[in-house]
Amino acid sequence: MNWHAFSFLDQYYLFDTPSNSLFDLDRPTFLLLKEESEPENADKYQQLFTAEFSPAIRDEVTKEISVLKQEGYLMDRDPFLEKPVFNLKPELKALCLHLAHDCQLRCVYCFAGGGAFGGDKSLMSPEVGRAAIDFLCSSSGDKDHLEADFFGGEPLLNKELLFELVLYGEEKAASLGKKLHFTLTTNTLELNREILEFLRQHQMGLVLSLDGREAVNDRMRGKGSYQRIIPRILEVVRDFPEINYYVRGTYTRYNLDFSEDVKHFYDLGMRSISVEPVVCNPKLPYAIREEDLPQIYEEYDRLAVFFLEAMEKGDPFRFFHFVVELEKGPCLPKRLLGCGAGFDYLAVTPKGELYPCHQFVGEEPFKLGDVFTGINTPETRETFGRARLYEKEGCSDCWVRYYCSGGCHAHAYFANDDILKPDHLACKLLRKRMECALGLYAMQIKNKS
Repeated sequence: MNWHAFSFLDQYYLFDTPSNSLFDLDRPTFLLLKEESEPENADKYQQLFTAEFSPAIRDEVTKEISVLKQEGYLMDRDPFLEKPVFNLKPELKALCLHLAHDCQLRCVYCFAGGGAFGGDKSLMSPEVGRAAIDFLCSSSGDKDHLEADFFGGEPLLNKELLFELVLYGEEKAASLGKKLHFTLTTNTLELNREILEFLRQHQMGLVLSLDGREAVNDRMRGKGSYQRIIPRILEVVRDFPEINYYVRGTYTRYNLDFSEDVKHFYDLGMRSISVEPVVCNPKLPYAIREEDLPQIYEEYDRLAVFFLEAMEKGDPFRFFHFVVELEKGPCLPKRLLGCGAGFDYLAVTPKGELYPCHQFVGEEPFKLGDVFTGINTPETRETFGRARLYEKEGCSDCWVRYYCSGGCHAHAYFANDDILKPDHLACKLLRKRMECALGLYAMQIKNKS
């Protein structure tokens, strides 16, 4: 579908996918568009229209829709889906550096298996770290803005190397006329003022892991972990406002009321928040299920109402999945390729092995090579480079395709054993979040005018 009519908090909207345009709708226009876009429910929408509005209004709205189509909206075809030709060079933009395959916590849902990714506990050596930075710089081609994410396990178990690689990477990139930006993802247990001062000085991004309220967090991340984590996050919020941070949580079937976890973060003073659905084997008891979707949809609506309330009282917060920019969205190649995992983004293990991203680490068929010898399975990289949204099952018909970009390759692989077959449960959640994001975007624009 090349457009999508939807309701959000008693308002009606139309999103036109190829033009990236958002329209306010009245109810009669909404009902006619739904009648057209959902043939299986056409009778329902036709009966609603007939019960609420006159034939004259139907004729008027039909003419207005016709005008929109004459102006190039609501089209049956999308020219961008006709496999556009653009030359994407296999140049690296970012690395995920696994400084440590170890962790102090044992989160129940951890895809890294306690930090070791199914292997032995280990720390990255300075030799591997420097080689990884060298590999990124030498493989980046014409790209002049590069990124490196410190990840694990818990990367601060190897904090001295973190310090060394930031200094080394900044100097190396500058010598080549490039800039290298660093981000740290941490469970906070090793975080202290020395590290925070370093992050601030080097303008590093920071992702802080916390799942929510104390009982929610401790059920999945270990008893007592909440009380150990909270003071460190509050120190960031209170004393280091210059650091660009996100508090990142995970919701499972055990806390489908996750808007309460976001509110809890907010009440503690956190103003940059992300809460993600758990990714795991669907047979596990805490896995999100299809039957949970109605409750989850309602929860996103509750969260959107809270988002508006915070904004209206002059103390807003960022919620990662409610951030959308229609005027300054990603370029077309980015929208078609997505995150770039396996193509312009790779993960590096403590031994220096290269994988498409952190979620593929330990999956031997996806090993690409290492930072010393480079990529020695180019066919795997080519496979990921070809995994554009129009090659993925069902994506060409999805109205949110240019913001999803075909979804996460790893989620697709672990759900369906194929990176070209998206996890359809994740797709449904993303479409709901996008409706919320677009609706909130429209409300903010109207409030400014």
